[in-house]
Amino acid sequence: MNSRRHFLKHVSAAALVAGAGPPILTWAFAQEQSLAVPGENGMIVRSYRFVDLESPVEYFNTWLTPVPHFFVRNHMHEPSELNTPDWRLSIGGEVEKPLIVSLAELSKLETHSVVNTLECAGNGRSLHRPQVPGVQWGKGAVGTARFSGPRLRDVLQRAEVKSTGKHVMFRGLDEVPGKVPPFIRSIPIEKALDADTLIATHMNGSPLTRHHGSPARALVPGWIGAASCKWITEIKVLDKEFAGNFMSPAYRFPNQPGKPGDAVNPEDTHPVTALGVKSVISAPSDGARLKSGRVAVHGAAWAGEADIAKVEISTDGGTTWNPATLSHDQAHYAWRLWTYDWKPARSGDHTIMSRATDSQSRTQPSTAVWNPSGYLYNAIDQVNIHVA
Repeated sequence: MNSRRHFLKHVSAAALVAGAGPPILTWAFAQEQSLAVPGENGMIVRSYRFVDLESPVEYFNTWLTPVPHFFVRNHMHEPSELNTPDWRLSIGGEVEKPLIVSLAELSKLETHSVVNTLECAGNGRSLHRPQVPGVQWGKGAVGTARFSGPRLRDVLQRAEVKSTGKHVMFRGLDEVPGKVPPFIRSIPIEKALDADTLIATHMNGSPLTRHHGSPARALVPGWIGAASCKWITEIKVLDKEFAGNFMSPAYRFPNQPGKPGDAVNPEDTHPVTALGVKSVISAPSDGARLKSGRVAVHGAAWAGEADIAKVEISTDGGTTWNPATLSHDQAHYAWRLWTYDWKPARSGDHTIMSRATDSQSRTQPSTAVWNPSGYLYNAIDQVNIHVA
């Protein structure tokens, strides 16, 4: 039985027990009661129609996220039958020499590794006010891993891209239900030819798992997760941006910020590409009741194609901010872990806040820019605790 059917069997039974009706699950399971999802441990289930799993923020305590704790975002059903020796990748479109390569042929190309923080564009969607439709992610649709594989540009150079090639399209092996449009995305040729854009075959030193795109996926570092298509089977060079549902109207952002709840003119939007600056508190957890004494506050901060310059912490409602200590582990597209040692002056209720600033002088805002799809939520993070 393949992993998706195994997962759906278990989650459907749990949904019946819980009386769950809607297609989006906003409840979570304790570690010992979590569903049996092969290769994923202790995750929050956000969708049972497709496999959408969120990482609890307490897992953000290692620079590289272990694969079993790495979030999973699927727009379609995962491929039910995927025989790696039979897998082929075609490269065509605006090229002089169309190619078809096997995984063995791909593995003969020079391997490059990139440590990248991958985040779903909708991470934090449930925190937008007013709320918006879509998978109701909390804070955990993000993770950091070392992705390895040949550079995309090396493959494109073999195919000899024509001067008319302006965008590069990815098509995966997702199983499309009914009349749903296929999940196809494209990126500008400049990003495709970047030395760090990969056809990734490995994650944290091991071959990709099914949930994360085996046998090969695109890896577009610093950009939203949707750009890094999984289970890729076709790369096509185009003379313009791909015209399809998952390029427009999906994954677009208003050119001008509007009032919450306002409709957006689709013509006055742009594609969502690089991630913004953001920090998340991973401990203590929201609602924690702590003994008096020192409190170890820690979390993670990231900024897409920029670097984290500093993280600041406030324990008095944002009146004053103090610097957190950044960890030594760092890479261009990767998050920085941070810590802050705090001694509460009194017992009672407290709010801890974190904000990050990046190398482009962007700072987390007090309120995220509202948009009807709930993309790129990055408001100052906060948790409420009680000190005995």
